[in-house]
Amino acid sequence: MSTAVNMPLRVALVGNPNSGKTALFNQLTGSRQKVANYTGVTVERKEGRLRAPSGREFAILDLPGAYSLQPASLDEAITRDLCRGFYPGEAAPDVLLCVIDATNLRLHLRFALELRELGKPMVVALNMVDAAQRRGIEIDVPALERALGVPVVETVAVRKHGAQALVERLDAMVPHLDAPVEAKESEERDYHVRVRGILDASVRMPTRTAKVDDTLDRWLLHPVFGLATLVVVMFLIFQAVFAWATPMMDGIEALFGWLGEQAGAILPEGPLASLITDGIIAGLGGVVVFLPQILILFAFILALEESGYLPRAAFLLDRMMASAGLSGRSFIPLLSSFACAVPGIMATRSIQDPRDRLATILVAPLMTCSARLPVYALLIGAFIPDEKVGIFNQQGLVLFGLYVAGILSALVMSWVMKRWRRDKSEHPLMLELPSYRIPHPRDLAVGLYERGMIFLKRVGGIILSLTILLWFLLSFPGAPENATMPAIDYSYAGQLGHAMTAIFAPLGFNWQICIALIPGMGAREVAVSSLATIYALSAPDDDAAISALTPIVSDGWSLATGLSLLVWFIYAPMCISTLATIKRETNSWKQMGFATIYLFAAAYIAAMITYQVTVALGGG
Repeated sequence: MSTAVNMPLRVALVGNPNSGKTALFNQLTGSRQKVANYTGVTVERKEGRLRAPSGREFAILDLPGAYSLQPASLDEAITRDLCRGFYPGEAAPDVLLCVIDATNLRLHLRFALELRELGKPMVVALNMVDAAQRRGIEIDVPALERALGVPVVETVAVRKHGAQALVERLDAMVPHLDAPVEAKESEERDYHVRVRGILDASVRMPTRTAKVDDTLDRWLLHPVFGLATLVVVMFLIFQAVFAWATPMMDGIEALFGWLGEQAGAILPEGPLASLITDGIIAGLGGVVVFLPQILILFAFILALEESGYLPRAAFLLDRMMASAGLSGRSFIPLLSSFACAVPGIMATRSIQDPRDRLATILVAPLMTCSARLPVYALLIGAFIPDEKVGIFNQQGLVLFGLYVAGILSALVMSWVMKRWRRDKSEHPLMLELPSYRIPHPRDLAVGLYERGMIFLKRVGGIILSLTILLWFLLSFPGAPENATMPAIDYSYAGQLGHAMTAIFAPLGFNWQICIALIPGMGAREVAVSSLATIYALSAPDDDAAISALTPIVSDGWSLATGLSLLVWFIYAPMCISTLATIKRETNSWKQMGFATIYLFAAAYIAAMITYQVTVALGGG
């Protein structure tokens, strides 16, 4: 095959998860890479460019990690089809670059043998040779080349120039891709037998696992100490996402607030000024404000994944989560949803099984996110006495009960979905427990940049569009000159709120609550400031609004209404950003619609039962 120097050669980077494939991709392509999705699915498609010393261009395609060409997940099916050149809209690769972990050859060589049988030009990158040397593993590279029948190049993806020899080997291969690749033929079809033969001929391994791995696993995989360690790790992640992001989120809110003030001061008063300040600037601020939580969350997830701990956490929790129709990998996304469902849903990308990932996405909104706290604070302060129940505060117990209700509801819902789904087969959690290693800062930085841009580009458009729509409903038509009520009462949203009263009467919601639910779709906490506006209050922030609203709500609403609204916010999908993220992560309006309908239905039924029972008990 003659390949022109100015025509990029397509190189498919393929290998098992935890082989260092992503680190090698970053080493080869640097910043010359782009991230998208494969056609029709939400699996990430990463492609980068590499320029060899000769000036030749290579297009490096980072395929999803796979253990076999007999796919057990969507990721593996995409990798299989791309390697064979059968994936729609994707050109067949010219060269397969198989990355294998030098410290775990017994597992990774099996996949290399499968790839070799595709008959395509192929190079094996023997990665992590430095870690193998530290463990006393001796690899005879020429013997390994003879056994596999393809070139084998040692690499250390986390070191500068650690892939230089690989680039030179790829560059030298280009003029000879037409030449048949000589392979050591074997009639043996049992891959495990063939791998044992290759290891016997080319590898001297003192122990199957490193001593440090064995020592750590004795504690971290212990049924008691391991779970206790996991609880501590998850607590730290939760605190970091919830607390560390607050100063940055406050700064972003202050920045966009300042931008809104400047725009308002420059523009003449009117619809255009309102659109720019209350619609566009406020909408953008509502998108960007989530970014610190997402970056902090993914920093931890990437670090745990790169260190080798995340698969162990999934292993510890798999049996517990499986009883509710989820998997061990669902735990971290659900835990992070207590801070915000948006990064929690995005974190489901670590779940390989599509069925378990979808179930986790659909129940993540039931976790009690921080946006609910202003509403809870208002209603608990108004209706729950500040008294002691033993040594515990009664208001604190109610708040704890709301969190528990969300968790139990998520488990029940996932269990119901497990019973109703067509595929009732059990999908056991199959994962590799890789060696522990220290995450490389460059890989963490690249991963964070990719996820941050994905969030801003994919979710931002939908959130911004719907925020502008909400601004329109709240702003038009304006109040007449002789208006006696707040302007919101005359808007389309106000008219809709009055119309909604008939629907929400069985829940005890008055027209003020119904109006507050509409802008609350932008973000749950907006319901508090909306109620303040409706009751003609002027409050500088949510805390002040809570203090001012508490006596009015306490005197004007019944206990049944207050409890009903509390229960409503446990379930209702009162957050456009969450729904937008479900749409983007599932690539399906149907799944977003299902989540919206079932959450609203659960909220309506639970709130109605709460209201009617409380009224029957004399709380109406």
